[in-house]
Amino acid sequence: MDHFFKVDWQKLFVPNDSVLEMFIRGTIMFFAVFALLRIFRRQAGALGTADLLVIVIIADAGSNGFTGEGFSITEALVVITVVVMWDWLLDWLGFKSKFAAKVLESEPLELIKNGRVLRRNLEKELMTEDELDAQLRLQGIDDRTKVKQACLEGNGEISIIRYDDEKDTDNTASRRTVN
Repeated sequence: MDHFFKVDWQKLFVPNDSVLEMFIRGTIMFFAVFALLRIFRRQAGALGTADLLVIVIIADAGSNGFTGEGFSITEALVVITVVVMWDWLLDWLGFKSKFAAKVLESEPLELIKNGRVLRRNLEKELMTEDELDAQLRLQGIDDRTKVKQACLEGNGEISIIRYDDEKDTDNTASRRTVN
């Protein structure tokens, strides 16, 4: 019972490594990862699956370099650089090759067509109609029949094409994207 209430105050507050070493590690890791991401990452509106994977791997590899748990800063930066370069290379391949793009990127999945919900496609993505309605409301759409087409894009966003409002004079559908 004693081990539930015993607190090792020294372990809580006294660092195992030099505070200066931790400061240097943190500084070097921050600026090195920042520079890598500025060089190799393009700015995008939303995080895709690959972006999330890269962030998780960088966080894991970076934490080893920050704390020094069996990794030197150099080792951590090599792992992070390899991950960032592979991510960049796959993006480049997808840009240069239609075949690679088809393999690497998900095709858009139609969720609404001519105002009607495609339930089978919602089921594929385990998305409820309430979740779809919430995305429509975020764009000011309160009625599905006002939607000509809604697609779940490869990056996880939902793009919406509305039917023209009667007030529109140019008779073109307006395109909206929802996170």
